[in-house]
Amino acid sequence: MISELKGELEYLSKERVFEELKKALNTNKPSIFFDILKEANVLDIHFKEIYNLIGAEQPVEYHPEGDAYNHTMLVLDKTSNLTEKFDEKRKLEIRFSALVHDIGKGTTPKEQYPHHYGHEERGTFLLEKLKNRITLPKNWIECGKTACKEHMRGGIFYKMKPSTKVGFIERISKSKLGLDGLQIIVDSDKVEREEKTTNNFETIGRRCLKEIDGEYIKNKYNIKQGIKFGIKLHEERINWMKNFCNNK
Repeated sequence: MISELKGELEYLSKERVFEELKKALNTNKPSIFFDILKEANVLDIHFKEIYNLIGAEQPVEYHPEGDAYNHTMLVLDKTSNLTEKFDEKRKLEIRFSALVHDIGKGTTPKEQYPHHYGHEERGTFLLEKLKNRITLPKNWIECGKTACKEHMRGGIFYKMKPSTKVGFIERISKSKLGLDGLQIIVDSDKVEREEKTTNNFETIGRRCLKEIDGEYIKNKYNIKQGIKFGIKLHEERINWMKNFCNNK
């Protein structure tokens, strides 16, 4: 019946589509919503960026679960499980971010398969297209862009040098998605493979930001807020990270 109504679905209002998406993301297993639309051959009407993930091959050694669509559904459901006790606003921000974290893979030229070079940046542009088709909250878009751009970096946090780790932590902590939101997506992103378990940048980041804050710099250097203050704050955090990495 859904398939027979395909021609009419494109006339649904943006607001109605958003409400249906919101209800789906609020469930314990949001993948059911997308799988049914896929089975009925109507996923491309409102969620073309998700539809384009179907058949997008990935390296089998890292993604035994199959194409980018299957991977995204697994990540979405895992994220839903990890955010079950969150308040609704925060829950939806993180779950939407999980849904779109890999949408850039849907525009990878097939000759590049199974690799998806540059999919992080492409994903941010595709989010703008999705936003124009569906009424989406601004904070969802901001969180989604962070997930697109940063989830790969989060996955290799343990490989970064101390200065890169600090820059990453400072950047993510200021984003709408936050350290906790991105950590959940990165953890969910490895649903089907073994990876280092010492990659908890959220815990490390929160400790670094708490121990080396503005009050610490003010007491140590007796300087006021400004460019020099910011430089010293960043430098001290790098020193903290070096010590942390050497002593763990």
